[in-house]
Amino acid sequence: MDLRLAKKNDLPRLKTMYEKIIDNMNKNNMRIWDEIYPCEFFQDDIDNKSLYILTEDNDIAAAFALCESNAGEDHLKWKNVKEKALYIDRFGVNVDYLRQGIGGLMLKNALKLAKQKGAKYLRLFVVDINKPAINLYLKNGFKRVDGIYEERIDDFVLREYGFEIEI
Repeated sequence: MDLRLAKKNDLPRLKTMYEKIIDNMNKNNMRIWDEIYPCEFFQDDIDNKSLYILTEDNDIAAAFALCESNAGEDHLKWKNVKEKALYIDRFGVNVDYLRQGIGGLMLKNALKLAKQKGAKYLRLFVVDINKPAINLYLKNGFKRVDGIYEERIDDFVLREYGFEIEI
C-alpha cells in the first residue's frame, strides 16, 4: 500500500469511495455526511496539498485531510493550546477495506506526517453517534477532551467530540 498526496485525477475515485461510505453510514443510522460534505471539499484539499490517500493497486483504500485549523478548535479544552496542532478531517476508509486495520494504519500515517510538519498534537472531531470512529480513535491512543462542539447546518445540529494525541 502506498500513502501519497491526492491528485486531481483521483477525484472521481475519491467521490465514488465516499459515496459508498455515506451509503454505509446511512444504513447504520449515522446520517452525518451527505452529497456536499465531505466530497465538495476535496478539490480545495488537493489544491492545498492536504489530502492524503492510501492506495492499493488502482483502489483508494482510505483518505484524510491534514489541516492547520478547524472551525471547532476554540470550542473545546485541548491539553495545550499554545503548542502547534494539526487536525484530521474527512477521514474515511473504503467500505471494501473495513475491518482490515486500515483505520489504525491511516492514523499512524497521520501521526508521522504531523510530526514531520512540526506539530506537537494531532487532533480531530467526531460526531457523537459515530461509535465505530470513536472506538478507533480510543484504541489508537487518542484521548477525548472536555467540551462539545455543536456544528449547525441549516436547522440540523451535529454534536462533535474532540480527540487529541500528543506526538
